[in-house]
Amino acid sequence: MSFCKWVSFALIIIIHLLNSCQISSSSSLTSNGFSQIPPKFLALAKRDDFFDWMVGIRRKIHENPELGYEEVETSRLVRTELEKMGVPFKYPVAVTGVIGYVGTGQAPFVALRADMDALAMQEMVEWEHKSKIPGKMHACGHDAHTTMLLGAAKLLKEHQDELQGTVILVFQPAEEGGGGAKKIVEAGVLKDVSAIFGLHVTNQLSLGQVSSREGPLLAGSGLFEAKISGKGGHAALPQHAIDPILAASNVVVSLQHLVSREADPLDSQVVTIAKFEGGGAFNVIPDSVTIGGTFRAFSTKSFTQLKKRIEQVITRQASVHMCNATVDFLNEEKPFFPPTVNEKGLHTFFKNVSGDMLGTQNYVEMQPLMGSEDFSFYQEAMPGHFSFLGMQNEAHSPMASPHSPYFEVNEDLLPYGASLHASLATRYLLDLKTSSPDKSYQKDEL
Repeated sequence: MSFCKWVSFALIIIIHLLNSCQISSSSSLTSNGFSQIPPKFLALAKRDDFFDWMVGIRRKIHENPELGYEEVETSRLVRTELEKMGVPFKYPVAVTGVIGYVGTGQAPFVALRADMDALAMQEMVEWEHKSKIPGKMHACGHDAHTTMLLGAAKLLKEHQDELQGTVILVFQPAEEGGGGAKKIVEAGVLKDVSAIFGLHVTNQLSLGQVSSREGPLLAGSGLFEAKISGKGGHAALPQHAIDPILAASNVVVSLQHLVSREADPLDSQVVTIAKFEGGGAFNVIPDSVTIGGTFRAFSTKSFTQLKKRIEQVITRQASVHMCNATVDFLNEEKPFFPPTVNEKGLHTFFKNVSGDMLGTQNYVEMQPLMGSEDFSFYQEAMPGHFSFLGMQNEAHSPMASPHSPYFEVNEDLLPYGASLHASLATRYLLDLKTSSPDKSYQKDEL
């Protein structure tokens, strides 16, 4: 063989080998075993066309933020993208929610959740795709969450024939205090689901890292507002008035004792007064004062005890100062969030899947946080797992925390979230089939 012919033959062999190593959307996910599913999905999600598509969606959502139960245009965008994929869905669910379905249409069922709502705050980040709605901003990453779940839907649809059951896509409204998850559960659309998974972006981890823990992850939370009424009068003649400001001040101090002197130091709890309104003049004692705040705990027992004692302290301390007090826990409009608690088996499963995709060194064990999440409503109804996905770019300055007007999303994390969602769902269904080959699942059609 001449040198030129040998070189040509070698080039043909090399090209063939390279092509055989590339991942295409039609390749089998399980051709090299279950452990290869996550890295294959990640490679697919990192394709230029796929990444650009996700970035475009995220920026559209970011420019048009909508508050809880007002996500009309956001849910319209979600439905439009699902229709393009050929993914069936139900709408409306829980006012503005969308529930999509990918797979066989039969049991077993596994769910993936993303929240869609924004926050009532003015964006201070100056960039091309800044919020176009004054006083509203995606400052907690829900625009990225929605985008990543749409990305997962696209990946799953491309491999629908390999799904061993049905993936339910939950595009949820009103996480920010509105309890949208509670309404989703009450709607009954998840009654046959075996497990549900949720992700949240975080600036506390580097890009490509994940964090979670078994057991209690986030606290249960509630809100309260109290009106303390006295008798107004001239500030120079306090003896003729009943001062609600003095009463309210003592209430605030006494409430701090609930944690420092009544709670077990090993049982984390929080009571914070974040609102104090009373009076509008320098020389007038007002008729009433309004205070408000939040309380948090990791157990239902501690949470219930805090609620009981908050009401007692407010009403009785007000009485000491000859004032009257009423307490409203606002549960109708802002329902109490239960603690977010990860099921042990699902946490082990999550570590295995994320380890296969990112490497076990990129899992970070998380300490419990006093923040709260309405994902906990799903966990009360079915096994569930919640985790955090890093987006901090080490080459840039530290990113602002959620709920800051300077909050930003590193869009490079979008492929990670989409592929992790898709991997968790696909692997969960495959694991169910292989671990219970003789199990007879209910064959209800959607």
